[in-house]
Amino acid sequence: MEEIHPAGSLSWRLSSHPITLLFFLGFRISSLLVYLFGMLFIHNFVLIFIITILLLAADFYYLKNIAGRRLVGLRWWNEVDPQTGDSHWVFESSDPSTKVINATDSRFFWIALYSQPLLWIGLAIVAIFSLEFIWLTLVVIALSLTVTNTLAFSRCDKFGHASNLAGSALNTGGLARNVAGGMIGRFFSR
Repeated sequence: MEEIHPAGSLSWRLSSHPITLLFFLGFRISSLLVYLFGMLFIHNFVLIFIITILLLAADFYYLKNIAGRRLVGLRWWNEVDPQTGDSHWVFESSDPSTKVINATDSRFFWIALYSQPLLWIGLAIVAIFSLEFIWLTLVVIALSLTVTNTLAFSRCDKFGHASNLAGSALNTGGLARNVAGGMIGRFFSR
């Protein structure tokens, strides 16, 4: 008898993009596992440092450029204005009328996105209390990469919700008409 999972449950079989999801989770988990098991069993700082950094870089790239776009329809990047040298983040979200986000993909994405920085913070605390300050350098690099992606995707998600709300208000006119009507009504009612 086959087990039935409700929509949005944490079963990779319900994913719209199972290979993307498995690679995403694999990169997320592998850097933590290499750090933990390397610290406990191998004791070769240079080897663990290099492997963990490579896995973190692959995770950063894959999350930013592939998994975010395919799993939740979000993408971000940083642009530098050549005239002024100012840098700004650019956020992009898929149109909800053309891309339906799978609830399972979304849950896996957001849980993994927010849990990894928390785990690295826990490992930083362990490194501090065990007086292994050399390992703290690796944890700080991991935190900077994971927190950057977490903040960027959080802002991207908020930007996507705001632009979708504005787009639907302008297209249907309902929200814009109600707000404008309320403002004009209050102005003339005095």
